[in-house]
Amino acid sequence: MSIDEVQHPATDGSPARPVRASLPPALPPSDTALLPDEGLARGLKARHLQMIALGSSIGTGLFLGSGASIQLAGPAVLLAFLLAGTIVFFIMRMLGEMAVAHPISGSFAAYAREYIGPAAGFVVGWNWWFTTIVVGMLELAAAGTFMDFWFPGHPKWLTAVVCLVAITLLNVIHVGAFGEVEFWMSAVKVVALVAMIVLGLCLVMGLGPEPAIGFGNLWQHGGFAPTGLKGILLSLVAVSFTFGGIVSIGTAAGEVEEPSRSIPRAINTVLVRIIIFYVGGVGIMLLLWPWNQLDANSSPFVRVLVGLGIGGAATLLNIVVIAAALSVFNTMTYSGARMLRDLARGGQAPDFFDHTNRRGVPLRALLVNAALMGLVVALTMVFGDKLLFVLISIIVCAELISWTSIVVAHLRFRSRLRQSGEGSAYRAPFSPLSNIICLVYFAMLLVLMLFLPDYRAGLVALPLWILGLLVIWLGKRARDRRAATR
Repeated sequence: MSIDEVQHPATDGSPARPVRASLPPALPPSDTALLPDEGLARGLKARHLQMIALGSSIGTGLFLGSGASIQLAGPAVLLAFLLAGTIVFFIMRMLGEMAVAHPISGSFAAYAREYIGPAAGFVVGWNWWFTTIVVGMLELAAAGTFMDFWFPGHPKWLTAVVCLVAITLLNVIHVGAFGEVEFWMSAVKVVALVAMIVLGLCLVMGLGPEPAIGFGNLWQHGGFAPTGLKGILLSLVAVSFTFGGIVSIGTAAGEVEEPSRSIPRAINTVLVRIIIFYVGGVGIMLLLWPWNQLDANSSPFVRVLVGLGIGGAATLLNIVVIAAALSVFNTMTYSGARMLRDLARGGQAPDFFDHTNRRGVPLRALLVNAALMGLVVALTMVFGDKLLFVLISIIVCAELISWTSIVVAHLRFRSRLRQSGEGSAYRAPFSPLSNIICLVYFAMLLVLMLFLPDYRAGLVALPLWILGLLVIWLGKRARDRRAATR
């Protein structure tokens, strides 16, 4: 067996099989060569990965956060979803190209470490770990907010505790248990959105006992773009947040069966799914109800159904919305544990976290992350519903770090391929032009955040956060050098 392969135990009792996990033979190894994923079990099937790719971004951002973006742009927010969705598709294809070559759970942090440099890998890895913690907090807080539909004024911390314990125990069992539960929770979200789109079309077209609602709500309340180009651009910040969790598919690459086939299948349909579920779902909502009567502090989907007098459907949809929040929390719990373990394996986190139990679960990383996510209980008691928008501001900036690292690492990845004369089995389209477009888009988002009070705190925190991580990295490197000279 070459150094580029490692034997992974099969979960079905069959003989262990070699798994590609490091640089292709034709590529020259670097000082930060990608590490094989020893200890993890490839217990995720292709159908699990496809649902993770879809379900990880259908959560609070769509069901709750879309209300804020609608308030900024009106019906023209659909254009913002199309633009942001196209950018996300480019990012996912870049990540997919690298993940097919290097199917490891360290994902874009490992690629940053390999193709940009150790300091970049340190910043990106710890940033994504931090993102999973904060997103986990957000989803726990959102679940409590959604419970207000039935129990107004209930103690939200209780909902957070119950959900935290249940999802953590699920992830302790086995990666296959995580994958199966995530598959079905994501399937519930998909079926619910499709059902709402179909129901909405029937109401719009008059295919039922009630008169047709028609298409008037798209332009009768100030026009299609009531706030103009400025509103469309500003809405891009909240819309982009909606897609943030989708890159977590990369951390599942180290545990999926047949990554060279499963990863492209999961990523190729991302753009189509964005159009159907995001543009279709939000579009139907805008057709059914005046955009200026939607509340940014509650789920606009539920608000529309209640307003139409479809109380039973609203109750059912609220169940789905809670399941959506827990689904994303489940994915963040999984992804954060894998990232923390990868940091430890790369010498960028304490060795304590470089451990998996006999079921292939990074238990220590998982439990420490769960304890940190549990801080949301105390934060919810202090800040209440304001916590949601504070967390969203922080998450948007953290996501931009991850996305930028993917785009830049992909440029270096392609450069190394050209130098070695190698080709790529799964190419991102229009590169390097698509890489440049993405970087310009990220810079534009940072500028737009200056004009949104709710996001300025995150914008101020972004350079301080990066600087703090770099200071820690420099201190760690100096300590390691002193230790090496002793």
